[in-house]
Amino acid sequence: MASLILSQLAFASENGYKVWEDPSFIKWGKRDPHVTLHCHESVEGSLKYWYNRNKVDLSVSNLAVWNDEAVQSALDSAAFWVKGLPFVKSLSGHWKFLLVSNPAAVPENFYESTFKDSDWETLPVPSNWQMHGFDQPIYTNSLYPFPLDPPHVPTDNPTGCYRTYFHIPKEWNGRRVLLHFEGVDSAFFAWVNGVPVGYRHDSRLPAEFEITDYCYDSDKKNVLSVQVYRWSDGSYLEDQDQWWLSGIHRDVLLLSKPQVFIADYFFKSNLADDFSYADIQVEVKLDYSRETSKDTVLTDYVIEAALYDFGSWYNREGNVDLLSTNVANIQLNRFPTQTLGFHGNMLVGKLEKPKLWSAEHPNLYTLVITLKDASGNVVDCESTPVGIRQVSKAPKQLLINGHPVVIRGVNRHEHHPRLGKTNIEACMVKDLVVMKQHNINAVRNSHYPQHPRWYELCDLFGMYMIDEANIETHGFDLSGHLKHPTQEPIWAAAMMDRVIGMVERDKNHACIFSWSLGNEAGYGPNHSASAGWIRGRDPSRALHYEGGGSRTPSTDIICPMYMRVWDIVKIANDPNETRPLILCEYSHAMGNSCGNLHEYWEAIDNIFGLQGGFIWDWVDQALLKDNGKGGKFWAYGGDFGDSPNDLNFCLNGITWPDRTPHPTLKEVKYVYQPIKVYLRESMVTIKNTNFYDTTEGVAFEWVVLGDGCELGCGVLSVPVIEPQKSCDIEWKSGPWYPLWTSSDSVEIILTITAKLLHPKRWVEAGHVVSSTQVQLPAKRDIVPHIIKAKDDVLSTELLGDNIRFTHKLWEITLNTKTGSLENWKVEGVPILKKRYFLAESCSIQNRTDNLVKLAVAYIGLIKGENGTSNELKKEALFEVDMLYTIHSSGDIIIESNVKTEFLIFLLWPRVGVEFHLGKVGGTK
Repeated sequence: MASLILSQLAFASENGYKVWEDPSFIKWGKRDPHVTLHCHESVEGSLKYWYNRNKVDLSVSNLAVWNDEAVQSALDSAAFWVKGLPFVKSLSGHWKFLLVSNPAAVPENFYESTFKDSDWETLPVPSNWQMHGFDQPIYTNSLYPFPLDPPHVPTDNPTGCYRTYFHIPKEWNGRRVLLHFEGVDSAFFAWVNGVPVGYRHDSRLPAEFEITDYCYDSDKKNVLSVQVYRWSDGSYLEDQDQWWLSGIHRDVLLLSKPQVFIADYFFKSNLADDFSYADIQVEVKLDYSRETSKDTVLTDYVIEAALYDFGSWYNREGNVDLLSTNVANIQLNRFPTQTLGFHGNMLVGKLEKPKLWSAEHPNLYTLVITLKDASGNVVDCESTPVGIRQVSKAPKQLLINGHPVVIRGVNRHEHHPRLGKTNIEACMVKDLVVMKQHNINAVRNSHYPQHPRWYELCDLFGMYMIDEANIETHGFDLSGHLKHPTQEPIWAAAMMDRVIGMVERDKNHACIFSWSLGNEAGYGPNHSASAGWIRGRDPSRALHYEGGGSRTPSTDIICPMYMRVWDIVKIANDPNETRPLILCEYSHAMGNSCGNLHEYWEAIDNIFGLQGGFIWDWVDQALLKDNGKGGKFWAYGGDFGDSPNDLNFCLNGITWPDRTPHPTLKEVKYVYQPIKVYLRESMVTIKNTNFYDTTEGVAFEWVVLGDGCELGCGVLSVPVIEPQKSCDIEWKSGPWYPLWTSSDSVEIILTITAKLLHPKRWVEAGHVVSSTQVQLPAKRDIVPHIIKAKDDVLSTELLGDNIRFTHKLWEITLNTKTGSLENWKVEGVPILKKRYFLAESCSIQNRTDNLVKLAVAYIGLIKGENGTSNELKKEALFEVDMLYTIHSSGDIIIESNVKTEFLIFLLWPRVGVEFHLGKVGGTK
């Protein structure tokens, strides 16, 4: 009877109640959130697993595929991620699938073992069903793709019915079995052999259910049935700027555990002030819920832990004795100081001379936890890579291991042009390889927790991370009468659940320096409650949230998006603001954009309190679509007949969908480069802005160009530059100086390049880390090239406010009030449109038969300023002196000089000359 009642929850009741429209019903049967479990059989097995799993380097990225081959590659990745885990079984593969228009159209009792599904189609799992011809993708930025009527969703609610079959391995007999979904969009029910086992909504976090009592022994086939709703009340919390895609898009696993097992653990390291040692704490939570004698668990079992030096595994030849790399044993503290809300077991230990983790030096250890019985036999074993590092705060600074590291970041959506939200090992590695090769050191998971493997890879490659909760309610901004869910008590549990689930899953990853409460979801009590919970659970990291103006009490980082350069400078200079500023989004990379990246980084590199930012965003979110002619193209909003849609606003990346770099990425690499070169007066300064790396591993080279032609090149001998230090070279004593003295070139450019001497995980030796061009002092004045005209006489005529210059072939008229060229004709044909400027003065400086020099002083105003000349002069931001030299040949030479006394370099405007040509001969 209970099973029948629970199964009926999957459908609308007679009174109209729908579980998937109830914000207070967020889960049923789901186990508490926890770290990713691996269910090892032994310590040796766990170490071997990580030894093989983390043999990841540049070569893996070359296996990334972005076309139809990706479907099989996703299944291969799912198999790879459980390889070497005897008590983990992947259910990924081709499942039976039926899509119906709404929950009421779901076939009756489709979840029963005896249901006939032979006429159903098949669908690969993991996948989004829209990427396989079912339903349609929808792209919106902030607008919900259904009427804003929370918590209700459309009656037309595409519903996917899944069925697959599995056997329990005979080695699992007598053990507990857990069913683990890593990600399902947006809400779902699950049944095993016709018995309902659970419900969950949250598209980006795991849902795990115990199914021990519902599975058959190894000799009999089991049936898993899943009903997935495209829309649910949870959709109101998932209004991110991305494609709306549905289905079981991450892996589905079976986990086997003993009757008493390691259910969760939290690794913590407290570094000494001088970083000479680290005190280790490991909180371990056991699940002994099926034990009849719970009081004897701690006397019948022993918990132990150890750290192994991960880095030394790959530096040895031949067979590696993994057990010999033990560097610290961690023992149970029999008299722990109780942590608020923690009722588990505390293990403590000490690590001498720890190798610290950072993005520059991603040193990792392997933590192995064992549960043994009274005879010393291993009952259960869990493990994970961990890093020893410290996140702390100082006035206007966020510190990693005591250093105010600079965040050179990007925002990253999970996106594959063929698969949608489904992940592939090689494609994630490709992202990290391209990022590292372009000097990106940080990623913001926009705007939800991502695949568990992504975090392992960021730990491994060295990538600072903001991990973000799956909460965005941007579309509520468009409503004039609805409050954001954060201000409504009925949504509190759902929002808190998403924050808690993120922290509990990801808490052991060294790469995460900050948790984020979500994105563009307003600000209210539910955020305050979530912030309070995180600060109580994990005070070792910073807290981030931009909503509410980026300066609320719920954020430890001032984290604005798209703020102007002068405004971030203003905040940095505010003595009452003690938090660092890191832009959570800036430099919106849509189309031909990112032109002012250098202006941001001139500020960030020079002003205390500014600590970097995350570009929006990493990849163009286009999807592959057949063009009807045998080919494919990258489609955006509206290309699938989706309405409403936001067209090509999903194309904001600095890479194409297949991770081919946009030209912008070269500029990103330049402004993010850690080795800077400046020419200041007589000195060439090379500055190492790294916080941990010296320049011992790089080679410096130089090349000189004269008027675009190479004059010479060579190796530049530079002493090792320590982190945050500089090396000065008198430019006249450099090896390029003899070339400069002997060259008659007008423009001489010096390029200094830093290349890696040795390969890294993400690149081969010889990779260019940094490259900078500086212009050496000119040896002589630049003389413009003028067409020499024989016996040509230039006449000048004053006509009221105009000066007209005439020649037998052309005439030019200049207005002395505006300083503008009023007219320019060649053989009687106008070639210039009239333009208007404000000139403070205009006068003829010199006049001969062959040329006239005319000086004009312009004043620069804020766009749109109106008023009298005297009033406008008071509002002038700068002045520009321009000298026009008009030759009888028709050449006009313009020399400009910008003058200001009160603008700092960050606010320099663009100053130049525009010539707007008129139509000549029917053309523009």
